[in-house]
Amino acid sequence: MSVAPMLDWTDRHCRYFHRLLSRRALLYTEMVTTGALLHGDVPRHLRFDAAEHPLALQLGGSEPQDLARCARLAQDWGYDEVNLNCGCPSERVQRGAFGACLMHEPRLVADCVKAMVDAAALPVTVKHRIGIDRTEDYAFVRDFVGTVADAGCRVFIVHARNAWLKGLSPKENREIPPLRYDVVARLKQDFPQLTIAINGGLAGDAAVHEQLALVDGVMVGREAYHNPWWLARWDEQFFGAQPSALTREQAEELLVDYMERQAAAYGTHWYAIARHMLGLRAGLPGARRWRQVWSDHRLKHLPAREVMALARIRPEPVAA
Repeated sequence: MSVAPMLDWTDRHCRYFHRLLSRRALLYTEMVTTGALLHGDVPRHLRFDAAEHPLALQLGGSEPQDLARCARLAQDWGYDEVNLNCGCPSERVQRGAFGACLMHEPRLVADCVKAMVDAAALPVTVKHRIGIDRTEDYAFVRDFVGTVADAGCRVFIVHARNAWLKGLSPKENREIPPLRYDVVARLKQDFPQLTIAINGGLAGDAAVHEQLALVDGVMVGREAYHNPWWLARWDEQFFGAQPSALTREQAEELLVDYMERQAAAYGTHWYAIARHMLGLRAGLPGARRWRQVWSDHRLKHLPAREVMALARIRPEPVAA
């Protein structure tokens, strides 16, 4: 089980929160481009809390030597895995000649993987789609996986939709191309020696268990973000661990502790962290008011602990 890399969402604060809820789930960074690491502020992009392990760094790029240098950085900074993005369909990513458009160049992807494998001792994985544009040709994704596997990639995370490179926004690309879970299951049948994980539209224990009977892993994106309390069941449901004794209130308090440490160490305002937990009480009475308090910019001058006190929902009086 893993939480998908999501741009502008799965920053280090989000990952710390998710780790409070699940000890076992694999967490991913937002996609970081090779250019941002090689020519930008490395600590800003790669800094994380030790509690976030196991943690994978997702890279965006298409130059083998640049990716090799970034894989070494991932190793030096203590990441547990480095992942190559071959699934993002945004036009900005296409202009950089990486993301989903790389599926058209499996030999180049293989060269990138080989360079990273040679440069670092970390597992090198690839996240990709099942096809490009409206062509639904299984041989396309089968040959892509086969070519990249020959270069040393043993783990493939497969978003079970095509990527339409023209005419759809990234959001529409997560919703409009039809989900075809059967394609991912077929990849597992054809490549039993590889680890195949599935991504795309999955929500709820039953849907995950259904896929885990066919493939090796499940990656969840927006459902995990918007309904984070689901993660508190993952260790028991999918890893066979003891049920978590953590309550939502305790999770909130632990995140407030983290907010205070981040403010003291880096000057980070609690408001930048609180946004990631706004779904914590989804479905509970009073959740809307709690969410409104934590997202009220007029309260930004208050310490996080005072905001928590304001947000806490008082129980309804019990009828006599």
